[in-house]
Amino acid sequence: MRKLAFGYSTRCNLRCEHCVAADEAPDNRTMELNRAKQIIVDMARAGVSGISFSAGEPFLYFNEIAALVKVCSQLGIYTRVVTNGFWAATAASADTLISELKENGLCQLRLSCSRWHQKNVNQNNLVTAAHSCQKHGLDYFISFVTDFSSEDDLLESFLRSQGVLFFPEPVIYSGRANAFTRRNICTDYQANCCDMNPYLTPDLDMFACCDAGSHFSETNFFYLGNLNTTSLEHLFIKTETNRLYTLIRTMGITPIASFAGYKARQIITHGKCELCQKLFNSPETLKNLEKNLVRLEAWKR
Repeated sequence: MRKLAFGYSTRCNLRCEHCVAADEAPDNRTMELNRAKQIIVDMARAGVSGISFSAGEPFLYFNEIAALVKVCSQLGIYTRVVTNGFWAATAASADTLISELKENGLCQLRLSCSRWHQKNVNQNNLVTAAHSCQKHGLDYFISFVTDFSSEDDLLESFLRSQGVLFFPEPVIYSGRANAFTRRNICTDYQANCCDMNPYLTPDLDMFACCDAGSHFSETNFFYLGNLNTTSLEHLFIKTETNRLYTLIRTMGITPIASFAGYKARQIITHGKCELCQKLFNSPETLKNLEKNLVRLEAWKR
């Protein structure tokens, strides 16, 4: 199943410290609307079944995103929009946006939430947006980004008390969050498989990873190419046939780290994306993994 994160624009009305989609340099790139519509048509022909509009704050371009959602709906593509909820200050403003999105065929709304977001967006906006989704029959959830510190307890308790649907997600130490002090969180020794949905930027660059992978400046490991010079089908084939990508999806990052020489006690103190960055943004480690692919592919129970 082919799915993709669609970055219509990198522009955002917030500058959250934890943002994985941006660094300190100002970034306000935006795709041309008609080009975006044609790309979605091409994606449907290439068998793309799901598109998530993300990157910057999509609703800064609400009319454009609503139009793109409608194109997706007409082509049978499942759609999600990831937003910080700045637009839901009142029930009336939330209802206006949600009703139009629902009418245009949006399948799901994902509301970004964190103690960093909520420095700039009132936490009540999340509840107002969630209630509007419930009212109009639109699927939604709140993505509660956390570093698992006690500082997040109040916000988590607030979400729970409001009875809204939310799921905690670990902060990714990339983009602006790369400057954060890491917290060693010991987890179970799990495989850490990753779906690795590709990400398309407003400049039409495509990466095999929609999270930290577009920031691997040392190796550019996840870069696939640009739609101005390479067909969409070819870029998808690249992500589907790369042997290391396949192992990330099927074997998981933890066994790859073990093969690369990481001790078990080291592995369990890293989140999935951080461990991936240590492996694949290191030229030396990446070269070693590529050189020993046959042995790595046999490294399984």
